[in-house]
Amino acid sequence: MASEEVHAAVGSSDPDDVAVCLGLLLGGSIIYDRRSVGGTYYALIQAHTGLVWAYDDIATCLGHGTYLGVPRLDRQQPPGTYWLVPPRYEGDLCTPRSITALVKRGRSRLAARSEV
Repeated sequence: MASEEVHAAVGSSDPDDVAVCLGLLLGGSIIYDRRSVGGTYYALIQAHTGLVWAYDDIATCLGHGTYLGVPRLDRQQPPGTYWLVPPRYEGDLCTPRSITALVKRGRSRLAARSEV
């Protein structure tokens, strides 16, 4: 998920605010990668979701053959890639429905801003 959409959806770009909001809205583990322009948020979901994911136009689902560098569990702040919302237990994953809703909300808010 692009940072611009995420920040619009939660109404903040403050890392602490974003972490709290995403933890509440998505309910699972999230990695933040600062290496791309603006940053990218990776919400972790069940592996089989990629087989039936119908929302690549909303949020790209990394599928088979894609590798995501996963930071050590104690890496929870910059610099570099880190856990924005670290896993609380084994299998602590986000729901696809919550990710779709978050990105739609962010896109809607960005569209509303551009109309002003």
